[in-house]
Amino acid sequence: MNWDDLRFFLALAREGTVSGAGRVLEVKHTTVARRVAGFEEQLGSRLFDRMPSGYAMTQAGENLMPHALGIEELVNSANREVFGMDSQLSGPLKLAASYDVFTRLITPKLHEFTDKYPLIEIELVSSTGLVDLSSRQADIALRLSPKPPEYLIGREVVPLAHGVYASEKYLAQARSIDQLILWADDKRLPPWAIEHFPDARIYVRASEIMTMMEAVKNHLGWARMPCYVADAEPTLRRLDVSLAPSDWGVWVLSHADLRTTARVRACREFLIDIIEQQRTLIEGLNSRYI
Repeated sequence: MNWDDLRFFLALAREGTVSGAGRVLEVKHTTVARRVAGFEEQLGSRLFDRMPSGYAMTQAGENLMPHALGIEELVNSANREVFGMDSQLSGPLKLAASYDVFTRLITPKLHEFTDKYPLIEIELVSSTGLVDLSSRQADIALRLSPKPPEYLIGREVVPLAHGVYASEKYLAQARSIDQLILWADDKRLPPWAIEHFPDARIYVRASEIMTMMEAVKNHLGWARMPCYVADAEPTLRRLDVSLAPSDWGVWVLSHADLRTTARVRACREFLIDIIEQQRTLIEGLNSRYI
């Protein structure tokens, strides 16, 4: 028996529904149902009766409840002692994101956070991969993802929109064949290129979004890019075509063990707020079309 299983048990016991417990724990309701079912299997006892109105504790669940509450109080007490200094909103804080997310969405507004919390020392960890939050490589991660790992808590703030872009100078030049800029690992023409540029040639491949954006900015051809990157460049223009919607979004994530840390909580709320403020940019509503 471990504390993580008891957290799910307590949330479901208090809320009465997997959707309610999921909101409290900031996970999907399917995760709650799966974790509780696994816990019951481990114990060899049903803890809840599944009813049309929700979940009701069985006798085994009621017997477990006082023990779970006692462990919860011990854990909360330990958190208060270990993280007590965080109530002053001071100390180090590691924030991880890719270079493009930092430069386009975060650092232009980061002074608002440092002005409000001058005793928090921010470390910016630029990473294109998912840093290990459990080993404290970072306290908070901003990720562009369709579905982050379930052991992280957080939320998708804004869905990600993409467009097909070229520079004004490229568009002004007469060409017999269109030029494309694709990802280095694209083995064949992607659907947007097949549909809108079936006779085009691949001129450049890029392995990173800011390199791709620079290639477009320097008139090397067409590329499909996130709108928050391309629309921040005044010389780029978006092709007025519809693309298959992306299932990716901008996520603000942290490890479950840090949810009660005051400085982590304050920074998460700040990041969610400034990303919401830039929703029109991220969703492609600021595009300048051809």
